[in-house]
Amino acid sequence: MDAVQGTLDELGTPLSEVTFVVFDLETTGGSAHEHAITEIGAVKVRGGEVIGELATLVDPGGPIPPFISVLTGITDAMVMAAPRIESVLPSFLEFIAGATLVAHNAAFDTGFIKAACAAQGYPPPANPVVDTVDLARRVLTRDEIPNAKLGTLARFFRSPTEPCHRALQDARATVDVLHGLIARAGSFQVHTLEELKSFVRAPTPEQQRKRHLAESVPHAPGVYLFEDSRGEVLYIGKSTNLRNRVRSYFTASETRPRIREMIGIAEQVRHIVCATPLEAEVRELRMIGGTKPRYNRKSRFPEKVVWLKLTDEAFPRLSIVRELKDDGAAYLGPFTSAKAADDARTALHEAVPLRQCTERLTLKASRPACVLHEMGRCGAPCEGRESPADYALHVESARRAMASDVSMVYTALEARMERLSVEQRYEEASVDRDRLASYVRAAARMQRLTALTRIPEMVAASPAFDGGWEIHVIRYGRLTAAGHMPRGAHPTPFVEALVATAETVIPGPGPIHAASAEETECILRWLESPGVRLVEVEGDWALPAHGAARHKARIDLAYQRLDHRTRREGRPLR
Repeated sequence: MDAVQGTLDELGTPLSEVTFVVFDLETTGGSAHEHAITEIGAVKVRGGEVIGELATLVDPGGPIPPFISVLTGITDAMVMAAPRIESVLPSFLEFIAGATLVAHNAAFDTGFIKAACAAQGYPPPANPVVDTVDLARRVLTRDEIPNAKLGTLARFFRSPTEPCHRALQDARATVDVLHGLIARAGSFQVHTLEELKSFVRAPTPEQQRKRHLAESVPHAPGVYLFEDSRGEVLYIGKSTNLRNRVRSYFTASETRPRIREMIGIAEQVRHIVCATPLEAEVRELRMIGGTKPRYNRKSRFPEKVVWLKLTDEAFPRLSIVRELKDDGAAYLGPFTSAKAADDARTALHEAVPLRQCTERLTLKASRPACVLHEMGRCGAPCEGRESPADYALHVESARRAMASDVSMVYTALEARMERLSVEQRYEEASVDRDRLASYVRAAARMQRLTALTRIPEMVAASPAFDGGWEIHVIRYGRLTAAGHMPRGAHPTPFVEALVATAETVIPGPGPIHAASAEETECILRWLESPGVRLVEVEGDWALPAHGAARHKARIDLAYQRLDHRTRREGRPLR
């Protein structure tokens, strides 16, 4: 048979001949259906050369949230005279016609463009899309870069443009990242657009070769452990269906470079079947904390959390500690870093004039007051200017803010941020924003955890898919027993047997004494899920009437745009 030479179309489109439009958006929030575009920046490139740019502010049709102005620097005054999206969109669609779209975390940007097209009666763009986050995870290793954020990649590829949350500048930085990634992909024999698109999702030879490791894993809830040839645990995970989850590691859907590297080392998969998905989730946390597998990123070091402590002494102060003690002190936390705890401490100091010196003061202490007294931020108990009774009022305010009511902290920081924004001191306002968020989130977390960890025993149940019930025994915030009650079984003897065989928990010091905060939060998420019913509760399960949850909701809404931006710049490589 004579050989037939393929056509150029069959060979694909060389990347040097592809027209790319690299674009970036700024918006008023993270939801394409609830928020609006405030800026569009796009750069058209072909063969490594820039052949056109498009940039414009967009009037979102409403006020820009202060948190967004702090993040991007785009204010209401800047967009007041800008065109609306109905005027900008036709020009953008014309600019991208016939091109391959490129964006960093493309789903975010293309989602807003599709929503705008739908609102204005245009069909959604049918352009091919390349996501530089996905491509970076495919061609770069964790030894080269710690994450796939745009700023990290721009520095790695020595881009002269530094990303700054402005659309055109971020698009220009993404152009340099794209060129660097395409050059790296060339070493994988990727030379056409078609090869580039399939390359990102293709399973590695190691993934294909080791698919047999999932064959003995059952279809049941539980925990799975990837191990090397010596039996060392490399990675621990959990699933409601062990077989399906483990099999997914050997398919094209698993694109994380860190995990693909792990699969290359793994020689066996061990599994532990659990009675319920909640038991599997809790077991996973405990095993990761105890084993500390090198390929797990989360939950490896639960013992490294820190706490903010209001000391128990004549003139209490706020201290960052690593250990909870039964010493009568008030605690707030846990925090995952000392910086987060210090941010929360600074926020509380903004609202309550507690002393900030570190030495222990006695009732007879007498030494010169520091500059904080001159600034009106401390009553100078060290110099005898503030009596123990007067200082105790501040201590009581701090205890109340830590345990039940964060209103005074929220009000004080909000007023300061508004003043700084009016003075256009956005960087300082963003620092206060982070401090307030750290405090409010910690207080809300603490109040939820404490509400459960003070209950000696709780039995709760949720309906199972087979018509039975998943029943759990929780003591002081720790899961002590889990069972699956079959359909039609009598609940009383089943529950009594489960309670009788449940783990015994001895109360300890501090608010989180029986389990890690992560474990208790897993249990709380399950308790708050639809269909869960309380069978028995010893004591009261309640949150403070004026607790931090309502303020946390406002904080989270304001941060939604920033969180989406973080995901858009790329999650850490795993």
